[in-house]
Formats: sequence, structure tokens, C-alpha cells
Amino acid sequence: MRQIIFLFMLFLCINMATAQSEEKKHTFYVTGALNFGNYFGGDLNLNYVLKEKYSFKIGYTGNTREAKSTPKDFRGRRSFLFADSGPCDQIENYRFDVGRIYKLNQEGTVRINAAVGLGYATVTEPVNWKKEKGNWGNNPLLLPLIILSGLFYENYSWDYKEKSSISLIINPKIEFAFTRIWGLTFSPMVQINRHRTYFGIGMGMMLGVLR
Repeated sequence: MRQIIFLFMLFLCINMATAQSEEKKHTFYVTGALNFGNYFGGDLNLNYVLKEKYSFKIGYTGNTREAKSTPKDFRGRRSFLFADSGPCDQIENYRFDVGRIYKLNQEGTVRINAAVGLGYATVTEPVNWKKEKGNWGNNPLLLPLIILSGLFYENYSWDYKEKSSISLIINPKIEFAFTRIWGLTFSPMVQINRHRTYFGIGMGMMLGVLR
């Protein structure tokens, strides 16, 4: 969260400085998207485009899914949108991308930002599953009561293990700059590291000096 706030504040500072200039060779904008694929998550990035041709991006991507190692008889909270809702696998990437801009119309309102980059990836997954025995939560007669009362008793405990590595990021993006300051994006993405691979599609928004 602190990194996201920092990026957003940095964007605002740069955007305010750029808005005072009549130079059109440099544009700055922030992009945020939801990711859908073999993991679910989102990303936030600060983008710089030079001479409407070359793009540079720094940002953060975080994705999660229900843990693949979850025991079949696990009972309790299941992860969905949030990492703390149950046992989950997570991939986080701090990334730097470079790319080339290709205009699909003369005005440049529709364009492809063909970007690749490197990231520092952290993969977090649950390990050391241990079944909790000899407690009332394992009584099947009480299961309906537990569910109805909203108590999500977990019949397993676990630890989390982190693994880090460098990742390769392939992220071509179609950008729709509907106005000078706002637009939408559609972006297939692949993140490859030696521990796990993410692949999916992102849909999001652009805000800033777009063209």
C-alpha cells in the first residue's frame, strides 16, 4: 500500500509540473487495471512517453488465487478477492518496462503500447498444513450452525513461505485515449519467473497527460 501511495503522489507532482509546459514531446500518466487469468489481482503504474514513440513504466502488480495446495477436506474461509480471506497463493511484482508506441489512427487516440520489462517477483504460498484435531469445529453436526452463524472455523493451520526471483514481463497494451486526460486500456500480460507464471488479461483506466 505504501508503494502505491508513493506512485500516486509522484504522478500528481509530475502531472502538475507538466501541465504548466507547452511542450508536447513528453506525456505522463498513471494506469490502473484489474487482472483476470490464472490469478486475480490488479496493478498500478506510472507511465512516461517520449516523443509519442517510446514508453517507460514503473509499477506494482499483485495477484492472488485460492491456494493450490489446500487440502481436499479443508473447511473454513476460502480466498476470493482478498489475500486475508483464506489460504491463498500470491505473486507480487515490482516492475520496470520499456516499449514502443504504434498509433492505430492519425489522431493517436487509439494506440498499441508494445512493452516488455523486468520485475522483482515475490511468490508467497501456504506450506506446513496441519490438521487441527480434538475440537468442536470438526464435529459435522455443528457445521450448519457454524455456517449460519457466520463463523468460519478453519480445521487446518498453515505457514506461508516466500520465494523471490527476477521475472520477465510481456505486457502489450491497447490504449484508448478518449480525452487528453482520461482513457481505457486492454492488456494481455505474461509474467514469468522460475517459481510461478502468471498469464491473463487486464482492463483498466488511464489518467494524466495522455496526448
